[in-house]
Amino acid sequence: MTDQENNAFKVIDVHEAKSMIDNQDVQIIDSREVDEHESGHVPSSINIPHMETFNRISEIATDKPVLFICKAGQRSAVAAEFAFAAGLTNELYNVDGGHDAWIEADYPIS
Repeated sequence: MTDQENNAFKVIDVHEAKSMIDNQDVQIIDSREVDEHESGHVPSSINIPHMETFNRISEIATDKPVLFICKAGQRSAVAAEFAFAAGLTNELYNVDGGHDAWIEADYPIS
């Protein structure tokens, strides 16, 4: 196991995430709290705070790649682990650097 990958999910940077969003059918989960999501988020992301992942697992796609993003990458990693533990077997990704890196890269925010 490397720093960038484990059995549950793969770690990608914001540039890889943006490319996947632009070129594939993916679901984006914002793992931050509701107020953080409301202050600005990756377009088309669904807000499921990381500690609600198990309770809201039915809202997470099972038929396409899922990108988890938070502020910096820690909460989204936990959410991706929870999704894997809940039985999701599709491709799960944690966006390293989160919204901080997304904004720094000058990618769009809704």
